[in-house]
Amino acid sequence: MNKEKIQEMTTWLASNQAEVAYISNPSTIAYFSGFKSEPHERVLALFLSPDNDPFLFTPALEVEEAKNSGWPYDVIGYLDSEDPWKKICAELESRYHLKRLALEKNDLTVERFEALNGLLPGTDFSLDITPVIQKMQLTKTAAEIDTLLEAGNWADVAFEIGFSAVKEGISEMEIVAEIEYQLKKRGVSHMSFDTTVLAGANAASPHGVPGKQQIKPNELVLFDLGVIWNGYCSDATRTIAYHEPTELQRKIYDIVLEAELTAQAAVKPGITAGQLDEIARGVIESHGYGEYFNHRLGHGIGTTVHEFPSLITGNDLVIEEGMCFSIEPGIYIPEQVGVRIEDCIYVTETGCVPFTKTAKELLVLN
Repeated sequence: MNKEKIQEMTTWLASNQAEVAYISNPSTIAYFSGFKSEPHERVLALFLSPDNDPFLFTPALEVEEAKNSGWPYDVIGYLDSEDPWKKICAELESRYHLKRLALEKNDLTVERFEALNGLLPGTDFSLDITPVIQKMQLTKTAAEIDTLLEAGNWADVAFEIGFSAVKEGISEMEIVAEIEYQLKKRGVSHMSFDTTVLAGANAASPHGVPGKQQIKPNELVLFDLGVIWNGYCSDATRTIAYHEPTELQRKIYDIVLEAELTAQAAVKPGITAGQLDEIARGVIESHGYGEYFNHRLGHGIGTTVHEFPSLITGNDLVIEEGMCFSIEPGIYIPEQVGVRIEDCIYVTETGCVPFTKTAKELLVLN
């Protein structure tokens, strides 16, 4: 349980005349409470108040797990046969004189909002706590950075496993399976997102899906992967060559590497998120491939793999020490070649340090 962050949130609620906050995102719930769960279609919620103790609301089958997680306050459960919204509203009305209930608006579905709104007529739901949570999570503590470094170390292990599996005739999906199998044997039970291995022209799709495509000589292979370690994520990308790359493949790789290293070297407190995107984009544009860099430079990382902020041209957010985000330029020429190189980093007083250490010079496997 993160007492400091709970206190920060409840202080903000009091200053905004809100009796309670309804936190609905499982990752945010874990961030505050320490209880990690994926409820699927069931309702999981955390309620924080400046005047009363907080409480967790969980499916009945997870009540004991929530209590055993170290959460010291009430855990209210509901059966599948019960209406969770009626039970939530009855609990809220028994604890608070509700006038204003703050919501995590970037997560709550319309259906669930309408259920609350219908049962709590006259309650003000206008207050959004999403920006407050984003600001809280923006700067990491030393302990959080240590955990992110551990997650990064496991991403490096995953790269090593994946690179060792590359051979002629093996499919993208077989390499994915090998990476995740070997990690599970080592005690890493969850990836932070679906592991991506894309070969040849498939890598020209930034969000391509691994399939039956087999590894062939003289092709590039893109690996995008990360793990969850003690509730925190890693995310990194490397592109390697199987046998000697073509002149175009090596040229594109060198441009992307230049963009990644140039942007990473520019990270320091005081620069803006938009300026970092412009720096990397400028490198790629200077070589004539700007149209093929078709996504933002990066995103925040922490308890989820994509957090605030977004590193994109026009974002004037000032970078501060302790912020953690990805640097991931890429060039994707349809039907020809795709290259992306990514590290997530944390900002120091004078620069930044990457969470992953796998070498970025083009690795050629023969």
